[in-house]
Amino acid sequence: MNTTRITELRQAQGWTQERLATESGVGLRTVQRLEAGQDASLETLSLVADALQVPVRDLFATIDDEALSSRVDSLQQRTDDQQAARDRIARAWTWLYVGIGIVCTLLSFTFSYGLVLFLSYWVGGYVILTALRRIVLEPRLDARYPLSKETRTRRAKRRAAMASATADDASPTATTTAEPT
Repeated sequence: MNTTRITELRQAQGWTQERLATESGVGLRTVQRLEAGQDASLETLSLVADALQVPVRDLFATIDDEALSSRVDSLQQRTDDQQAARDRIARAWTWLYVGIGIVCTLLSFTFSYGLVLFLSYWVGGYVILTALRRIVLEPRLDARYPLSKETRTRRAKRRAAMASATADDASPTATTTAEPT
């Protein structure tokens, strides 16, 4: 029997089962079955793990089934490989922008209208690069590497988790004392 830690991880986030279902994109009944220790597909486990921001292996206290263990390891390896490939491509586009920008900067100062060229490339180029990444590059990377996430999404989830943890730590617990009458 594979023992899951989903309930523990969910409660550590301060989430209800409904919130986990919403965050992961699976049904409430699926979350209930997972917490009861019933089997689920690797895709479902991956969605839940992603919502909880842990590797799939961390959803389990123990994995007794050798086949499941190897499938979970394989999924984690594929996820890591796809994320690395996606990050390499995104960094390559950024370095291409920077490289062209350096050339434009050097050329801009050789002309009398250099400041205009300099500013137009760095400001306009950034806007165009950002638009191209969001409209063209990211959807293609999503299709090519379905187990990976764009950097902006990962950062947003990390910030939300940190803000949630900070809010939980900062919220004072109300203690009431009864005054004698």
